Amino acid sequence: MAKPTILIVDDEADLVELVSLTLARMNLATESAGDLASARRIMGERRFDLCLADMRLPDGDGLDLVAWIQQHQPSLPVAVISAHGNVESAVRALKLGAFDFVTKPLDLGVLRRLVAVAIRLGDSSGAGETTRLGPQLLGASQAMGELRALIARVARSQAPVHISGESGTGKELVARLIHAGGARRDGPFVAVNCGAIPTELMESELFGHKRGSFTGAVSDKRGLVQSAEGGTLFLDEVADLPLHMQVKLLRVIQEKSVRPIGEQREQPIDVRVLSATHKSLAALVASGRFREDLYYRINVIEIRVPALREHAGDIPELAATMLRRLGRRLGNEAPALGPEALSALGAYGFPGNVRELENILERALTLSTSEHISVGDLQLREGAGAAAGAAAAPGGAALGDQLENIERDAIIKALEQTRYNKTAAARLLGMTFRALRYKVKKLGIE
Repeated sequence: MAKPTILIVDDEADLVELVSLTLARMNLATESAGDLASARRIMGERRFDLCLADMRLPDGDGLDLVAWIQQHQPSLPVAVISAHGNVESAVRALKLGAFDFVTKPLDLGVLRRLVAVAIRLGDSSGAGETTRLGPQLLGASQAMGELRALIARVARSQAPVHISGESGTGKELVARLIHAGGARRDGPFVAVNCGAIPTELMESELFGHKRGSFTGAVSDKRGLVQSAEGGTLFLDEVADLPLHMQVKLLRVIQEKSVRPIGEQREQPIDVRVLSATHKSLAALVASGRFREDLYYRINVIEIRVPALREHAGDIPELAATMLRRLGRRLGNEAPALGPEALSALGAYGFPGNVRELENILERALTLSTSEHISVGDLQLREGAGAAAGAAAAPGGAALGDQLENIERDAIIKALEQTRYNKTAAARLLGMTFRALRYKVKKLGIE
């Protein structure tokens, strides 16, 4: 089996020799070109598994080569070698389609990790299978087709991706699909909800700490960033990061290293950063609540997930799939949606998007007493069509928790009164046996 071959495009003989020797120790073959013209000619004659190109070349720059490769050999990963501190050029290269970048003076450990990821990307035999068996993006609409195509393209890069969209549209699902379709699919996927970590614990949670570095640090702690080593770090609700943490995150992305609390030295990391929020980062930058430099580093590529009302034609497929899944969870066949119920869902605005659709169907499954779910079972909120995209009412989550507690108490009381006879308890509560069984499972009653 032939060795993977890397084309090094650089006019510095010493650097070419250093990179060649480093890659030879990885059992990789190399060829070199000293300028753009030679690189284009060589790539037209033979196939390569990766191209490493300096940003400064005698007859142009690395950006020209990145653009040429995207046009003529889009499946070839290309990484650029950038001068230290010239991050803007590296970001432009990523926007043009570069796989990744490395800065001078070369850190050989960083270079080796970059090359290893690129070579895995060339072995695409398992990517499609991973995506097929894992999470899926449902829907045959044009919006979903375009989203799937964009996910497939960005999965081949290491560029930071920012996923925008309203709450409930499936931004984490998109992040997982990018991870599953790329070279890091065998590494960890670490999702972090930036809005759920207390400010005083955030640095320790993300970057870790050394024993004794502060009161309560009784042992070394590995941060969530380090836990994503070799894989993908997904920062959900990144807009909720406080400004001091935004500074630290920017350094992690730019330097590809992290320093735990109490540690004196930086630790190199190999992670791809994906982020998401339902807020407008551009508006937060304008108001001074989000750093502009971090915004441009995490927003190299942006993917917007459409609201459900923008692809309402996918609702029948989504609803049918959700009902089948809910039915399997309950251990029986779920009722189908009646034509009037389907029509009502198609006309509904879905302020909460796909997540709200699933909640509506869960509730309808509980209320339905026939083979078909009716409009009444759906209990759609009046006026939601006109208020599509509006924020949920304040305190809604807290109210939901209160209602669940009331339900749980009533069910437990009924079960105790009937000596845990579910049929009798359902009759006492005025609901079907199926509805009671569903509620028992959902509320975690044992």
